[in-house]
Amino acid sequence: MIITAGIYKGRKILTPDEKITRPTLSKVRMGVFNTLYSIVGTFENKTFLDAFGGSGIMGLEALSRGFKSVTVYEKNKTVSEIIKKNYNSLGIKPNLHVGDSIKLVCREQTLYDVIYIDPPYYSGIYEKFLLGAKGKIIILEHSVEIDTPDYKLIKRKNYGDKIISFLTK
Repeated sequence: MIITAGIYKGRKILTPDEKITRPTLSKVRMGVFNTLYSIVGTFENKTFLDAFGGSGIMGLEALSRGFKSVTVYEKNKTVSEIIKKNYNSLGIKPNLHVGDSIKLVCREQTLYDVIYIDPPYYSGIYEKFLLGAKGKIIILEHSVEIDTPDYKLIKRKNYGDKIISFLTK
């Protein structure tokens, strides 16, 4: 995969085995950040949580585009090593937390400007994670409708079988 925009544009990153993770395609990443920019304006001085890290690409896209800081959660230890390598290859020390994202978000005290949630589809994790999420804008990548009664839908975009929902409290 390649970072699509910003200061790291064109840089290649390693990807975990697709049996373990589901990569977010470049078209979707560009759409997410373009839509996010239309909602919040500048990314300068804003914080970003990539709640289910995978390769770490969403956090790297956020940093590349000007976010002040990025935190990444990843449960799989092998995958978290790939995230470390990807960040290190760009000279960045990752703020990486290895463990169950639901438990991590419930302990988290930080209010993030943006939280990106892309867990395994059909896992029932979305609703549980949203109970503890502390974010101004929540972005869900999903394939079926997710029950989000405590959130207001700002925008929804479809990319084939993927749905990207932008929410706020």
